[in-house]
Amino acid sequence: MSPIKEPVTSTKAAPVTAPLSQAIKSGGLIFLSGTCPVDPQGNHVGIAEKDVTKQTHQVLQNITGLLEDCGSSMAKVLKVNVFIKDMNDFKAINDVYATYFPDPKPVRTCVQVARLPLDCLVEIECTAAQ
Repeated sequence: MSPIKEPVTSTKAAPVTAPLSQAIKSGGLIFLSGTCPVDPQGNHVGIAEKDVTKQTHQVLQNITGLLEDCGSSMAKVLKVNVFIKDMNDFKAINDVYATYFPDPKPVRTCVQVARLPLDCLVEIECTAAQ
């Protein structure tokens, strides 16, 4: 019998610096923690220059790598939550986002928040099928 919660750690995504799992597999689903624009080596990408396009690419690259290590893919993502600092960045984020997900796109919620970790501009979490 498999465990109810199976944590997954990936070297293809940002290293964990908080008390959380990068991902949890459970019941045929994969739950990814919110991902910020930090590369696998721990470098902050696009944060100093406040480049939302670079940040969004890095976040989605992290998610892609983590899903691969979970035995899944962007095509199997079911639900996405996008947290952004400024709704004026919505179009720029969407332009990048659309290139990472094949059709049919996952369901999604996007909300503006007061502040994100590292003062980044975008954080994304998702749920995928295994």
